[in-house]
Amino acid sequence: MRFEKWQALANDYVIVEAAELGDGRPSAELVRALCDRHTGIGADGVLVLAPPDEPGFAARLLIYNADGTEAELSGNGVRQAILYLRRAGWTEADRFSIQTAAGEIRPTLLSDTTCTVDMGRAALRQEGDLHGMRFQHLVIGNPQTVFDVADPGALEALDLAAIGPAIENDPQFPQRTNVSWYTIVDPRTIRVRIFERGVGETASSGTGACGAAIVHVLRGGDSPVTVRLDGGELEVEVGEDLHVDLTGWAVPVFSGELDADRVLAQRVGQ
Repeated sequence: MRFEKWQALANDYVIVEAAELGDGRPSAELVRALCDRHTGIGADGVLVLAPPDEPGFAARLLIYNADGTEAELSGNGVRQAILYLRRAGWTEADRFSIQTAAGEIRPTLLSDTTCTVDMGRAALRQEGDLHGMRFQHLVIGNPQTVFDVADPGALEALDLAAIGPAIENDPQFPQRTNVSWYTIVDPRTIRVRIFERGVGETASSGTGACGAAIVHVLRGGDSPVTVRLDGGELEVEVGEDLHVDLTGWAVPVFSGELDADRVLAQRVGQ
């Protein structure tokens, strides 16, 4: 099986074309094996690119978390897929559309490594309290739960590995949820930490950055918002109607071939 490894702000994915897979979809076991950082390639998830099944699209994108579950959308993952499509010759256009489980995604390529992605319009859900902190739950392609933290010191002190799983799996979020915590640097800049559904704490998340930026703007912040993550910075523009555009970079790391059966066997043998 041929693959490429990509990363965006240290959020890394294995990219595979559907033709490399028997039925065009990887099993949950194969996804977990590929993402294993000791016996596989190592990644936060897997991106599968297939020909579109409707006219007007350059490709169809399937996104898998490291635990083998399918995700509706990934802001960092979709940029990696978009730039891969151009690099691999699937399209020569600077503007095109791709299919995802979250619906149509429309990117604009700005360079070989940077693009702006029309993420669609966010939908606000419930507000509430968890672990003594106030949250806003919303959907921007996938479910996001955002916490506003008072100051940078409190944000950095959070033990996401300890508090993240309980929030991700809280009964009030039936599809589970991605989680982000943010603090204000200035009216146009926020610092964000991320706990991704099915992955755990990550250096960055595109949809997580969008979720935090949306809540920041709703509470009086200015747009566009510079979002500072452990892996780098993203720019999120939030419209008055909660329409979101995400701008950032993504780059290939390496490409190769692997024996999927052998990788699976090694994992089973652990």
